[in-house]
Amino acid sequence: MPHGLRHLVVTAAVMGSAWAQDVPGKAAAQRVCVQCHEYERSVAPRQDRAGWRTTMDKMIALGAKGTPEEFDAILDYLSKTYPGEDVPKIKVNEARAIELESGLSLPRSQAAAIVQYRTKNGDFKSIEDLKKVPGVDAAKIEARKDRLVF
Repeated sequence: MPHGLRHLVVTAAVMGSAWAQDVPGKAAAQRVCVQCHEYERSVAPRQDRAGWRTTMDKMIALGAKGTPEEFDAILDYLSKTYPGEDVPKIKVNEARAIELESGLSLPRSQAAAIVQYRTKNGDFKSIEDLKKVPGVDAAKIEARKDRLVF
């Protein structure tokens, strides 16, 4: 076997064995998640750690079986292996109602109220200005304040 080809085969074998090594939490995730649905479906949504925690809490409430240690390992594994993508910031003074609706999880009527208020009263300077819009759920605005740009 030529040296270059031998090097490629050896490298592939080493890489394959490194990739085949169990990542902490992976086996537990595969074992626990397939109790109710296929594994690929379990990891399809990319989420941040809080999102994975919420999903896991829901699955536990629905009867997922595992130890607290396994669930901690699964949370670490999912958070690191299937992280959420960065969510784009919402430019409050430029956003259309549909962007406010989806980005802030607001009902359509509240998103439209923000745009109408902004059109009538001018740009928002702060989150406090935004919370003053009549009929808008201030708690939802507060919960997503890290996504807002003024």
